[in-house]
Amino acid sequence: MRKITNAIVAALLIASGGVLAQTPAPKVEVIPAPAESNAVPLYGDATPGSASGENWSYFDDKHYVVRNVTRPTLTAFLPDPAKATGAAVVVAPGGAFMLLAIGPEGWEVGKRLAERGIAAFVLKYRVMPTPADIAEATAYMNKTVEESLTDPKKQPNLRYPASTDDALAALALVRQNSGKYGIDPKRVGMIGFSAGAMTSLNSVMAAKPGAGPDFFGYIYGPQVAVRVPKNAPPMFAAIAFDDPLFPTMGFPIVEAWQKAKRPVELHAYGKGGHGFNLGIEGTTTTLMLDQYIAWMDMQGFLKPKTEK
Repeated sequence: MRKITNAIVAALLIASGGVLAQTPAPKVEVIPAPAESNAVPLYGDATPGSASGENWSYFDDKHYVVRNVTRPTLTAFLPDPAKATGAAVVVAPGGAFMLLAIGPEGWEVGKRLAERGIAAFVLKYRVMPTPADIAEATAYMNKTVEESLTDPKKQPNLRYPASTDDALAALALVRQNSGKYGIDPKRVGMIGFSAGAMTSLNSVMAAKPGAGPDFFGYIYGPQVAVRVPKNAPPMFAAIAFDDPLFPTMGFPIVEAWQKAKRPVELHAYGKGGHGFNLGIEGTTTTLMLDQYIAWMDMQGFLKPKTEK
């Protein structure tokens, strides 16, 4: 078993600036649930769970994190109609399937995409239950993460099927409301971070034809080979060489996409650790979202299908 330090686990679970920025340990403040006025229940009246049991925290005076999500929602960040491209991206934050780094890997990503003319939809998907007390929860998550990372050549044992269900439901909801949101239902993709990257990948693997993402960003997800579906969507992969949780190992998942003759692009950064979010100052990880958007453009997803 790989030895996982508390700092590394913090980077995975909290996503508050990456492993390189985890000394000293992040400042943690337990807070009431913030207003989510634009959040809509993912399954309408049939949406399960309750928001009353959620546990919210604020890390390093800048990052919102939520645990014990049982009621999934979708929050839209829509661009100015004058510069809207018609493309849409469902954003899946990470957090080891035990919490969601919904601030740095959700809302902040959604805002940045909307500024670039891309409609973004932040998915607050269901996660595994953890103790309500933050100290007990941290110990529990630490132990769970360590036990899940026994073999870097295999996908982590961490998984939560409800997250995949929620990702597919989010894609369906966005497409069903394409007229309302001003988007092209044939240009709806995803971007996921860590466990969110795994959720995006799982949605590709589980989707029926036409129900999965049209393209997806796989941001610091496990670099493990998978059986690529015949018509797998284009994949944008990004990871740091010094990621202590998911070593690159020659990028087997990227090679699998190549062997399947499906479009794929890889960005491997010299420094960034795990959980670099939208980038760590002083490293090239700050370019990741710009590169993802440029890749979307290159693949033709920022233009109507008739203009390809």
